[in-house]
Amino acid sequence: MKIFPVIMAGGNGSRLWPLSRGLYPKQFLRLEGQFTMLQETVRRLDGLACGAPLLICNEEHRFLVAEQLRAMDQLAGNIILEPAGRNTAPAIALAAMTALAQGEDALLLVLAADHVIRSPAAFVAAVQAARPHAEADQLVTFGIVATAPETGYGYIRRGDALAGQGYRVAEFVEKPDLATARHYLECGEYYWNSGMFLFKASRYLAELQSFRPDIYAACERALGNPSSDMDFVRVDKAAFLACPEDSIDYAVMEKTASAVVVPLDAGWSDVGSWSSLWEISPRSADGNVQQGDVMFHDSHNNYVYAESALVSLVGVEDLVVIQTKDATLVARRERVQEVKKIVERLKQQGRSEHHVHREVYRPWGKFDAIDKGQRFQVKHITVKPGEKLSLQMHHHRAEHWIVVSGTARVTCGEAVTLLTENQSTYIPLGQTHSLENPGKIPLELIEVQSGTYLGEDDIVRLEDRYGRV
Repeated sequence: MKIFPVIMAGGNGSRLWPLSRGLYPKQFLRLEGQFTMLQETVRRLDGLACGAPLLICNEEHRFLVAEQLRAMDQLAGNIILEPAGRNTAPAIALAAMTALAQGEDALLLVLAADHVIRSPAAFVAAVQAARPHAEADQLVTFGIVATAPETGYGYIRRGDALAGQGYRVAEFVEKPDLATARHYLECGEYYWNSGMFLFKASRYLAELQSFRPDIYAACERALGNPSSDMDFVRVDKAAFLACPEDSIDYAVMEKTASAVVVPLDAGWSDVGSWSSLWEISPRSADGNVQQGDVMFHDSHNNYVYAESALVSLVGVEDLVVIQTKDATLVARRERVQEVKKIVERLKQQGRSEHHVHREVYRPWGKFDAIDKGQRFQVKHITVKPGEKLSLQMHHHRAEHWIVVSGTARVTCGEAVTLLTENQSTYIPLGQTHSLENPGKIPLELIEVQSGTYLGEDDIVRLEDRYGRV
């Protein structure tokens, strides 16, 4: 049977703050190397001879997902947009129904976009070992071979051994205390619950309809009249919002009599915190991990990420230091889970740092909010070749544009002009305008906004090639 990969790319961006944010959660980060976590998830499918994966993501992350798939030549109208998160059981139901609608009862390989697997070959071998069980109508989950008494994961206890590699699932266990986790590790019958699965699309839907007919019916209604928008498939918003929330574990796996666990020993981590990233990263002789421009003196066992400036550590140990353009985190390594408290406080205070970076990505490129004061804001704007911002106007601000490199086609009212390096233009308050890069290289310009209100919600879009009107 054909393998139909499904990658769930949700997330709220709190656990690896300040590098991850609500609009830029961890699956879109390049934590090491040239690929993001999402792209690494796609790359490890290479050994399975399957087609492009189906991505399920939130509406507000759609352009990030599309751009990262496009960079890998994996974009093929294969992104389903959830109007809101409803946990994994409904998301997988949408994927299963989509697979069946394409005319084949494939094996759904359900993966998370934000996991690290150090041995792709071992991952592929485990999937191949799981295939016979899935083809025989079993619902397979992958159990991570435990290496430590981890209290942050749920566990799976194995039952009777099956032919080949695999066991009946005896029970799913919630996150244990430390003493219980030590017992699980010592007895060798328990695996970490990875949240990865392999099963027939039809078999999953049959079990879901049996145990949670309300979720099944809501997803069926949501996909009853889908609409295509560029690279995205949109489900019926009202129908999906009416769908109950539930995880696949609670909705199906803990209830079915057909659950099988296949062990996976592949250097897996869900990168649930900065400390877990330190644990799986290559370290120096002093135990330090560094990304970016970092200097150490007499410092040990630290994780340091420098995005845009030199970070120096002297005489310290067991720290996590994360520097971004607009926020810096310094924490004891064993307490980094408490970063969520900072994120919660930022939300309560109405600050933007929990949700968005200073550098913001758009389908046409990106902008970096360089400076801001009373009645002014300065942005560095990058427009990709061939891309165009919406035809728009503002009620509260005027704008000056100065081209740094590349060529800009500027529409201002009825006038259309070309600007090149060191040329500038002025967009009066209330004037319709748009910006386009007709060239072959990125367009770089500086935008100076001035006015009584400078928020992103003071944009009235009149035309937009990305469907944002």
